[in-house]
Amino acid sequence: MPHSTILITTIAVSLGLALIMGIIAQRLKLPVLVGYLLAGMIIGPYSPGFVADIELSNQLAEIGIILLMFGVGLHFSLDDLLAVRRIALPGAIAQIAMATVLGAMIAISWDWSIGGSIVFGLALSVASTVVLLRALEQHGQLKSINGRIAVGWLIVEDLVVVLVLVLLPPLSAGLISENGAVDGTQLLMTLMITLGKVSVFIAFMLIVGKRLFPWLLWHVASTKSNELFTLCVIAVAVGIAYGAAILFDVSFALGAFFSGMVMRESSLSHRAAQESLPLRDAFSVLFFVSVGMLFDPHILIEEPLRVLIVVGIILLGKSLVAFILVLLFRYPLNTALTVSVSLAQIGELSFILASLGLTIGLLPPEGYSLILAGAFISITLNPLVFQTAEPIQNWIRARSSLARRLERAIDPLAELPMAVASNYVTNHVVIVGYGAVGKRVSEILVKKEIHFVVADHNREIVERLRKDGIHAVAGNAADPAVLIQAHISRASVLIITAADALRVQQMVETTHILNPQVEILISTHDAEDAARLQKENAGMVFLDEQELANNITHHVLNKLQSHR
Repeated sequence: MPHSTILITTIAVSLGLALIMGIIAQRLKLPVLVGYLLAGMIIGPYSPGFVADIELSNQLAEIGIILLMFGVGLHFSLDDLLAVRRIALPGAIAQIAMATVLGAMIAISWDWSIGGSIVFGLALSVASTVVLLRALEQHGQLKSINGRIAVGWLIVEDLVVVLVLVLLPPLSAGLISENGAVDGTQLLMTLMITLGKVSVFIAFMLIVGKRLFPWLLWHVASTKSNELFTLCVIAVAVGIAYGAAILFDVSFALGAFFSGMVMRESSLSHRAAQESLPLRDAFSVLFFVSVGMLFDPHILIEEPLRVLIVVGIILLGKSLVAFILVLLFRYPLNTALTVSVSLAQIGELSFILASLGLTIGLLPPEGYSLILAGAFISITLNPLVFQTAEPIQNWIRARSSLARRLERAIDPLAELPMAVASNYVTNHVVIVGYGAVGKRVSEILVKKEIHFVVADHNREIVERLRKDGIHAVAGNAADPAVLIQAHISRASVLIITAADALRVQQMVETTHILNPQVEILISTHDAEDAARLQKENAGMVFLDEQELANNITHHVLNKLQSHR
């Protein structure tokens, strides 16, 4: 029986070619996203040979956007953002504003419309969450304070993009007009109606959805059917996105983002993320392939200068802005470089913005191709850029007195107050890292009235500790100056709870020079790091899982002996 196979052909060719190009990219030590974009270019209308159905690919890409934004909402952590809010919130907003202005000014000089220039600048100002998380994970910095600041920065960028996706359609009429001849009252009314609908939708999700959907997830989980559980997660994601668009005129992206946010309230959110991951990944691949299909490679030949300018804004412009902002917040040079290289790329958020701008007639096709070219090149170069962070740091510290002054200049948090009594910092305990372990240890020391000083990379934690009357210094304890400020030379015990094995080794070496007699205790959750540190005689090493097992076993043995 004859039937149409356009859908099957599009999916089969897209996924198959994406697999091949993804493997090639991985073998070349490139992000797999590069392979997916190349796959789209190969089957796109600008390349010879087979051409996939663009309209159908765009609809599949919409599902990819829904699941991508659902994943963003599902992993959105208000606690993570609040932990670094004083640097991530103002820093990200300032960086987006300055990068947007830079990109818009360049576009205006090319005789683009104001609206198209703003969309272009916004698309260049926001980085890819997918690329960032993978880069931080590969370099072992995801759980470090530098990684947390970078992730918090990206969370703010995600929220800004969500807001832009809401406001851009009602504002597009005024932005498209070259002479500004638009009814201001009508524009204001349209904007107010849009914001009203969005507010009703958000209220519904926070009041009803926050209770209903976690309950539904728990109810489905009680059936003990993995298929039903996965189906529930996907149905909620796609269903809310579709319902939000139909009932509230809200974009699919915003609906999906809030569906992920309310789903996070469930105790089963981690399982929901894991169960939906394969389908999210599959449709995300189709999204990146569809983006690659719309890329016109001729722009690399016809407009090489403009492509270089776009890449320069992404790799140098916004990264330099972020670098300066982090230093102005008095964070170390290492943090400034980590954040700046993390942002030296654009990805899925930029694609979503560019697609919307193209759809509503703000962004010219040339602008879309330039954004795709910038994303393609910046994602490809990002691993290399990450590797240059440490050499750049050493070069700056060796040659720039200004950077060194910005890093620690007249910083009240970088040294203990003069009012701290000498006997308090004699035979005391130095705790490096105020995470879960450091906090528990400090609480016990307070009860036992044992003096201690905390050294932590997070300035906001140090500020809070000082308000609570606990002596603390801000900075990277791998820097000898931080341990000196914690008076390690007169301490009796050093407790290190940092996750980075390299930093731990640097702290141990510094401590051995300043105070050879101090006892060093190291807490880690990584078995390989524990073995390496024990082999190097860094100190007494406590492996989290092993200590938990020892405590449980000790409790069981005591219990059994008491019954004999």
